[in-house]
Amino acid sequence: MAEENMEQAAEEALDAQAEENGITDEDLDRIADTAIATLQDILKHFDVGEVTIDEYEGDEGELILDITGDDLAVLIGRHGKTLDALQFLVSAITVRTMGFRYPVIVDVEGYKNRQREKLESIARNAASKAAKQHRGVKLRPMTPYERRIVHIALRDDDRVETASEGEGASRHVVVLPL
Repeated sequence: MAEENMEQAAEEALDAQAEENGITDEDLDRIADTAIATLQDILKHFDVGEVTIDEYEGDEGELILDITGDDLAVLIGRHGKTLDALQFLVSAITVRTMGFRYPVIVDVEGYKNRQREKLESIARNAASKAAKQHRGVKLRPMTPYERRIVHIALRDDDRVETASEGEGASRHVVVLPL
């Protein structure tokens, strides 16, 4: 638990440092170059053949790297677990190399975008249910990335508020009526 708090404090310090420094276009190019080079190095260890990595900026200012190719199911893995691990590695190495944190999302042929749309739909349905029934709605346990999507999807909904509860793999979002 103490180790988890130390990691979170270090991550928050890196975030504050990036905000203080202000991210320039050159910084963004270096972040993208570092993340792409890291991703290419990791992909050498997978038998996925020729791939293309497209980069673009997401709605929340994050850098999105979308991998396209012929047979990439191995990169997604069961329930996206391999893709989550791949994103974690690319993000961790990029943070370590750059010295500050900038959100980097690794996607495979739009898989995460489709998952995000599903999560946003689940979030809207939970908000409607919470508002209609005047009680909290507990969602299934989610990764930090998935919880963030739910919080962002409902942040402008005047009927509800969201909170994360639980520990570790049991951490989930609760949608509460206002």
